[in-house]
Amino acid sequence: MSTNKTFTMIKPDAVANGYIGAILNDIIKDGFQIKAMKYIHLTESEAGSFYAIHKDRPFYSELVAFMTSGPIVAAILEKDNAVESFRTLIGATDPTKAAEGTIRSKYANSIEANAVHGSDSDANAEIEGNFFFSQFERF
Repeated sequence: MSTNKTFTMIKPDAVANGYIGAILNDIIKDGFQIKAMKYIHLTESEAGSFYAIHKDRPFYSELVAFMTSGPIVAAILEKDNAVESFRTLIGATDPTKAAEGTIRSKYANSIEANAVHGSDSDANAEIEGNFFFSQFERF
């Protein structure tokens, strides 16, 4: 059963390029409600904890370095079938393969600097949302 909430993060590349407003506008125009949002600069420890699932992968150090290179915007979004709907809105991880009009096709620079994170499952949406916001379900 799908839930109506998901987690997203506007990544440092998109923040640095001035895309916060445009990305949030795309999210709202797609029918999502923003239930919680914060602007934060992750520490190395925080980024390492958030991406701990990738700790043994070769790209982990670069990922942590990238995610601490500037501030991010974390948000809890709500809409029917939120996770799947948001994954469709953001497009493929590789912006050259993302469908036209998706967030990544418009704002991402590369596979690594892909503008936004979107939870890949209801369970991960709750885990990731709780990482940045207390009581995910409250939102």
